[in-house]
Parts: sequence; C-alpha cells; structure tokens
Amino acid sequence: MTRVYVCNCFGVTEAQVKKHAEGGACSPRQIASACKAGTDCGSCVRRIQALLGRDACPRREPADRGQPALAELEGLEEAA
Repeated sequence: MTRVYVCNCFGVTEAQVKKHAEGGACSPRQIASACKAGTDCGSCVRRIQALLGRDACPRREPADRGQPALAELEGLEEAA
C-alpha cells in the first residue's frame, strides 16, 4: 500500500485525513485539531479542503440549495 502524504510537516497521510473526516471533522480547522495537519507551513490546507469535498459538512446542504446555511437554526429559535 502506498502512503500519500498530505502534510509533510507532521507526516499526515491522505488516509488519516479521510479517517478524521469519517469521524466527523468537516473543515481544515477540525482536521488540524485532530492531527496538526495544516498548522505549520499551511501548504497542505488546500489539499485537505479537496479531500473533504463539498459534501463533508452537513451544514453546507442548505447553502447548496440556495438557502441560508443557518436557516434550520432560525426555525428552532422561533419554536423556543
């Protein structure tokens, strides 16, 4: 198996980033919190964004449909 490194500074592989994404990390900042990738030189942040893709974060779904990203929260506030 070939290891493809995403972050050379901390030796983080593509497989590790995907594992953290499956565990719930949906932004480069959350990946950084999990494994430090992207916190040194920053050259890997765009690659991390590409690995996460557009479907990584469930909160993006309303925005992709042209609705405000926090629209579901506004409904919850009115119900409270």
